[in-house]
Amino acid sequence: QVHLVESGGDSVQAGGSLRLSCAASRYTYGSNCMGWFRQAPGKEREGVATISGGGARTSYADSVKGRFTISRDNAKNTYLQMNSLKPEDTAMYYCAAADRYLCTLIERDFGYWGQGTQVTVSS
Repeated sequence: QVHLVESGGDSVQAGGSLRLSCAASRYTYGSNCMGWFRQAPGKEREGVATISGGGARTSYADSVKGRFTISRDNAKNTYLQMNSLKPEDTAMYYCAAADRYLCTLIERDFGYWGQGTQVTVSS
């Protein structure tokens, strides 16, 4: 079982930055692919970014490429650096973990989810 706790969500103005963090509890964390997803009111949850076990490979949704960066450290933390935020980035952001080394931006790749952290971007 993997327990995930997100933090770092806040309300910011357009053009601002935020850094989300996800703390994972599991001894095999290093081999788990990690991801960030988001869900805006009235919309389906969508994949934002993934990072492979070990951190060598990343993937991003087209809507955030060049603005968001996913990273991970050896202390079981995964991060999402969000720059040049736009009002359309407003959503609940979820951290997710997969029992696999590589993963895609598809929800079914992930078996473990956090409770989410709210990001609100005002214009």
